This record gives sequence, structure tokens and C-alpha cells, in this order.
Amino acid sequence: MHLRIGFPAALRHAALAGVAGASLTMFAALPAAAVGVPVPVTPEMTGAGIVSSGVKLPPIPPVTGNRKNPVPSWGKPLPYPIVIADRRNNRLIEVTPDKRIVWEFPSPNLKIYRGNEDVNFSHDGLQLAVSEEDNYDVHIVDYGQRVIAWTYGVPDTRGKGPGLLNYPDDAHLLADGKFLTADIRNCRVLIIDPKDSSIATQWGEPGQCKHNPPRQLAHPNGATPMENGDILVSEISDAWISRITREGKLLWSVRAPHIRYPSDAFPTVDGKQVIVADFSKPGRVVIFDPATGKPTWEYSPTGDKMLDHPSLARELPETGDVLIVDDLQDRVIVVDRKTKEVIWQYGEKNVKGHAPGHLNYPDGLDLDVFRDWKRALQTP
Repeated sequence: MHLRIGFPAALRHAALAGVAGASLTMFAALPAAAVGVPVPVTPEMTGAGIVSSGVKLPPIPPVTGNRKNPVPSWGKPLPYPIVIADRRNNRLIEVTPDKRIVWEFPSPNLKIYRGNEDVNFSHDGLQLAVSEEDNYDVHIVDYGQRVIAWTYGVPDTRGKGPGLLNYPDDAHLLADGKFLTADIRNCRVLIIDPKDSSIATQWGEPGQCKHNPPRQLAHPNGATPMENGDILVSEISDAWISRITREGKLLWSVRAPHIRYPSDAFPTVDGKQVIVADFSKPGRVVIFDPATGKPTWEYSPTGDKMLDHPSLARELPETGDVLIVDDLQDRVIVVDRKTKEVIWQYGEKNVKGHAPGHLNYPDGLDLDVFRDWKRALQTP
């Protein structure tokens, strides 16, 4: 395991306890004033511990696609495999449309890696950006080597000084290699340069939790890059969604319609509308036009079909169907755009587990458009 970890020397031993044979490249220790506040670790936060599906994993195929030119589609109901942040199993897991597990990254150590809640591929498909809200850190995971390549934040420690975070949500690697995250309780969005762990861009200020983007932000929990480099920022307070350029120019700011607790807004496939999940019970998913502020599609089932705190929704390419992470019901689903029926599901509803076919509080995902797993898995 190879780690590059940016946190104070006084905390290094605790963070790395039990990691035998680790090869470490440490950044400079933080100033004493930057040392944060220790956070008690509860049984809920450690979840199932270090677990794995136990599946024998196939060889990883080479990267032959990208987001603009993806590998061949699997078709409906799910066109591409998905990497899932299986939060309370403390692992990342990749599942194909026919529900085979082809890749997995169990926690190497619960102190430094626990509660992964958002995951997204880098532009070249070689790395994964991961956030861990209640471990107060973010990571880059090398997909091919299955190792932690970089960490920012101090595990189990909250703060606002250099190298510290306070409940970071969302994680993306931008085209230029910088790391984007929403630091919720510090009311800021950060763009960090992994080369030296310096903050390249900061929108919002700790203690200034009000809607005045980009100078102040009201508890942002989503920061999503768009194709042209602009960033969609979701604020929990009053369900604001804003589009901001990398240079910090506000292009528009709209309250998401019919949403109580916005979670990780994404652009639709054509880039013209916004899709956002309502992290509530009952939960819902809304697609809306930011030009008018009006919804164009909504999924808000009740009764047995109800969503329970969905954290993420993505419009699928080709079909326009909707991929949803239904967190507290331990499943990921695909909803048919026209019929609003569930046409694909991974995870057994309200059954926690880590064996094949089961999840434990899934919280984030991304599409693997980079590797032709369908061809790789074909029997010769």
C-alpha cells in the first residue's frame, strides 16, 4: 500500500497503526494552530468493519473509452457497469449490468479509510476520487493498483485550518488533476492540488454559512464539474443550486423545485437541465430546467415503492432512464423514464450485507465508461 497523507506528525502514528509495510510519502507537518478537534468514533461509523464480497475478481481490461467516447454499451436497463461507494461496508465495489462483481476495494485500514460516501472516476479512468464525511477526509484511489494514492484531511478530526476538513461531501478529479470537494460544515467548496495539497480555489468561508455564492455558501454538499469546466454547487439550506465558472463567476442560482434536502446535483446528459435527489423520507428525484426553475420530470413514489433518503440520481446516457442510490434501503436502482417502474436493482431492499447481491448503506456511484467489461467477460 502506498500512501501520501497530509496531516500532522502527532497524528500519523494513530492514523497508520496496523498498516504493515506501508510506503509513505508525507507532506510537511501542519502548524500547531491547524490541529483540529478529535471526533468520537461510533459503531455506526465503523459499520461492518473490513469486509469483502469474497468473489474471485477477473483481470482488469485496459482503458479504451472515455466520457465523450465510451466503450460499447450494454443497452437497457443499465448501459455501463457502476462503481458503488458502499458506505457502511467501507468498500468500493464495481457491478456489471448483469450483476457480476468485477472489481472491489475493501478498506485497507479503518482508521484511514472508512465510510466512503461519494466516488467518481478521473477523466482518464485510472483513478477514483472518494470522500468520507464522517471520517473527515478525502482520497484518491488508484483503480488498477487498488491502493490509496493520496489523502487530504485528518481521520476522525474536524477543523478548518490547513489540511483539515469538516464533513467533506462529494469528490471529483478535474481534468487538470485537481481535486474538488464540498466541505459542508465549513460552508465552503475547495479545489485542492494533490501535488502539494495546497488549496488552489476556495468558495465560501467557515462560519459564513449563508447563500451568497461564490463568496458565501449555505452548507454546500455537492460540487459537480460540468463538461465545459463549470461547477454545479448544491447548498442544503433552501435547496439552492448554482452554476459557477472555475474563475468564480456566478452564472445562475436557482432553488431546486420540490426539494427539501438537495443531494449532489448533476447536469443531464445534454447539459441543459439539472437532476437532483431529495435526501429525505419519502425521497424523490427531480429534473428541472434552470432557465425557468420548473420541474420537467419527477419521481416521488409512495407506499412500498417509496425512496428512503436517496443521495444521488444520474440520468443515464442513451436511454434517459434514471439511476438512483436509495441509501437507507440498501440498494441502487434504475427507474424507467416513461413508466417510472424500477427496471434494475442491485442490493436487497432493507437487507444489509456484503455478500454478492447485497449492500450496506450505498451512498455514491459512477459509471465505468472506460473499460469494455462486457467483452472482457465473454467466454472464449
